[in-house]
Amino acid sequence: MAEQHGKTLVPQIRFAGFTDPWEQRKLGELYQKNDERNTDGLGSERTLSVASMTFNSAGNGADDSSLPNYKRLRLGDIAFEGHANKEFAYGRFVLNDAGNGIMSPRFTCLRPIAEQEYSFWKYFIHSEKVMRPILVNSTKSGTMMNELVVEDFLKQEILVPPLPEQCRIGAFFDRLDSLITLHQRKYDKLCVLKKSMLDKMFPKGGSLYPEIRFAGFTDPWEQRKLGELGFAQSGIGFPDAEQGGSEGIPFFKVSDMNTPGNERELVISNNYVTADQIARMSWHPICQVPAIFFAKVGAAVLLNRKRLVNEPFLLDNNTMAFSMDPNRLDSQFGQSLFERIDLTSLVQVGALPSYNASDVEDMAVSLPDHMDEQRRIGAFFDHLDSLITLHQRKLELLRNIKKSMLDKMFV
Repeated sequence: MAEQHGKTLVPQIRFAGFTDPWEQRKLGELYQKNDERNTDGLGSERTLSVASMTFNSAGNGADDSSLPNYKRLRLGDIAFEGHANKEFAYGRFVLNDAGNGIMSPRFTCLRPIAEQEYSFWKYFIHSEKVMRPILVNSTKSGTMMNELVVEDFLKQEILVPPLPEQCRIGAFFDRLDSLITLHQRKYDKLCVLKKSMLDKMFPKGGSLYPEIRFAGFTDPWEQRKLGELGFAQSGIGFPDAEQGGSEGIPFFKVSDMNTPGNERELVISNNYVTADQIARMSWHPICQVPAIFFAKVGAAVLLNRKRLVNEPFLLDNNTMAFSMDPNRLDSQFGQSLFERIDLTSLVQVGALPSYNASDVEDMAVSLPDHMDEQRRIGAFFDHLDSLITLHQRKLELLRNIKKSMLDKMFV
């Protein structure tokens, strides 16, 4: 691997045909500060939102008299948005790939001196490995806006590839972003569809007939209390000394709902307990499954999240589970039913949001008397959830690939 004074001159991953070391350049040789004003008289509808580089048709509240003072932003320019974000603790750069527009004069604008492949620079400036030390050395510390000292920034040295390699790298990340956008749209559409169908396939407003039903089902739904369809029970104390096991029966906590793979059903636990532990602690696992797991105390209650559990388990004392009677509730239908239930309506006023098992069991719900209709509805939402999870995982995979490639394809 090419090195100069101990510094690597080539990225970890490259496209075939590119072997020359990257060239060391000062940023001031590639970009310069730009203060071009809005002399062409672009209107507020051409105001660019710096954070996302999208046109804000409503402008940003500035009146027409101030628009001539706005900075002119051209395709390929880089704007510095000083607000801290998740990617960089010292603010961020955003490349303009939206088109000619204007932005508030309080932001810094940088313009390429010579021809650059802007699709490459769009991703280059989001490589934390490259940009973090540059930002540390060229922003004023302790300022709310993380103010960029342009003179210091332009003195910073970077390694850049020739234009043909810039084009290949930029095209690769553009394609990756297109795939991310595609799956994000599919995911969003499926979430909207599910929300709509949960509203239309369950009765509302006191009716016993849903708006949409499968063919062959015409009878009115019946009203029941949850206590007639199963039972709720709270969790138990889980001493720190007993936690951390990797074998045995899962001992679920609220945090397990955040674990990848547990988006709909709890199948992975951060804690397992053995038969010896269960006997010594006189614990009684919940064996009547399927059950619905949810928080019962604390801020997590307000998130109104629920998860299905299909295997015997134990649960922490700030959670609760509702075990379904399999003769009255199809498990997949029961999970969809619980998604419609607003458990936050049970929250008792006090130091911490909370409710108890009897409150849950006393809640009134509507459901089909025929298990066949329950199974049809449950299977429909199970399929929809599988599609949602599929696109969600593809999104996570693509984002992880992008993050890894941003680290490996830049020096």
